[in-house]
Amino acid sequence: MRLSKGTRVVVASHNPGKVWEINQLIQPYGLDAVSAGELGLAEPEETETTFEGNARLKALAAAEGSGLPALADDSGLEVDCLDGAPGIYSARWAGPGKDFGLAMKKVADEIARRDGWNGNGDGPGANFISVLCLAWPNGDVRTFEGKVFGNLVWPPRGGNGFGYDPMFVPKGDARTFGEMEPEEKYAISHRTRAFAAFKAAMLDDIVPDAQKAEINGRDIAAFSAAAASLSTRVEAAAFIGRLKDDLSVHQPDWKNATLESYLGALERQLGAMTSSDEPAWRQLAKAMLAASNND
Repeated sequence: MRLSKGTRVVVASHNPGKVWEINQLIQPYGLDAVSAGELGLAEPEETETTFEGNARLKALAAAEGSGLPALADDSGLEVDCLDGAPGIYSARWAGPGKDFGLAMKKVADEIARRDGWNGNGDGPGANFISVLCLAWPNGDVRTFEGKVFGNLVWPPRGGNGFGYDPMFVPKGDARTFGEMEPEEKYAISHRTRAFAAFKAAMLDDIVPDAQKAEINGRDIAAFSAAAASLSTRVEAAAFIGRLKDDLSVHQPDWKNATLESYLGALERQLGAMTSSDEPAWRQLAKAMLAASNND
């Protein structure tokens, strides 16, 4: 049961950053990706005790709910001196607002409680893990695992990536995932490694497309994913820098390219926002992106 070009696949996630990252991996292979959120599918409660179990649970729920093949990912951070925590609870450590600034502080504090930091801020060994599960509506499943090893640092560094990226330094590099450009991170990430196993088993007869399509000359999906995953002031500053660079390259595609019209649109976006548990920096980033792209 291999996948062929044009197959519609459900990305079984409501996490915009994760959906975007998985789409970046599968779309060059001609798969027609749609997210569980776009289809209005409910997000199942992650009741399993392993990454593989939760990935299978999510993929099967999306496949059965949509009648389509579904690809789910369960991933997280495992810290050696915390006995593998936060592990499958990596997202839950960020609380209901998915504030990974708070989650990283919680990890750092727990490491300190166990005397896991040395004098220069370098921390214990850790790894990111990703398990991909491809499920079909008839209940068949295949799972694929990838890991990347490194160590943690504190305070966090860099505004790229999402989740725990700003405090994780992969083995063989001195930069955190948060300091790397997205292309550099994806080349070695846990999710990319899991996808390599998935591709070899399910897609090796599909030749990837050389070109990656843009939306209106701008990669709005990438900006939306970044804004939706943002938690800290440093990430907000990096997001604003990318937005500024985008204006210099794609100014004709901006709905509000002058300062006056942009500030007016930003005022309207902020005024229309409803109360939320999300971090304030994330709400601001979403409003700034919307002001660039909406009347």
